[in-house]
Amino acid sequence: MGEARGMVGDIEKMIAVGLVWGATNAIMRRGALIWDHALKSSSSSKPPRHCTTLPQRCLFSLGNWLKLLSIWQYTIPFLINLSASATFFAILSDAPISLVVPVTNATTFAATAVFGMLLGEETHVPRALYGRLLPRILVRIVHPEKNLIPILLLVIRYILNSFPSIMMKYSL
Repeated sequence: MGEARGMVGDIEKMIAVGLVWGATNAIMRRGALIWDHALKSSSSSKPPRHCTTLPQRCLFSLGNWLKLLSIWQYTIPFLINLSASATFFAILSDAPISLVVPVTNATTFAATAVFGMLLGEETHVPRALYGRLLPRILVRIVHPEKNLIPILLLVIRYILNSFPSIMMKYSL
C-alpha cells in the first residue's frame, strides 16, 4: 500500500512539473518575442562586418544572450522552469523513466497549449488534442503495469509461428 501511495505522489509531482514547464514555456515564448523585437529594432542585431573571427562572433552571440537574460519576462520564467527541471530529476530517482517521461511530457504539451491560449496565442486545437492523447496511448502500451506488452508479444509470436504454414499455403 505504501508503494501505491508513493507512486500516486510521484504522479502528482510529474503533473506539477509538466504544468510548470508548460506555463513557463508559454510565458518564455512571450519574453523571447520581446527580445526578438528589441533585436530587430536595434542597429546591432546583426554582427558588424569586422566580426569575422570565431571569438568575435562568440562575443557577439554572448552579448545577444545577455540581452535576452536582461528581459525579466524571459528570465523569471526561465529560472522557474529550471527549478522544475531539478524536481524532474529528483522524481526520476524514485520512479521508472518509462512512466515519468511520458506523463511529464504529455502534461507539458497540454499545459503549453492551454497557457498559450490564455495568453492570446493562436492554437490549433486538434493538433493539441492529438499531442495530448498520443503519449497516453504510448504509456499504456509501454508501461509494464499495463500488461499490454505481453499481449503484443503473444500476437507477434502467433504471427511468426503461423508464418511457415501461411508460406506453404500460398507457395507456388
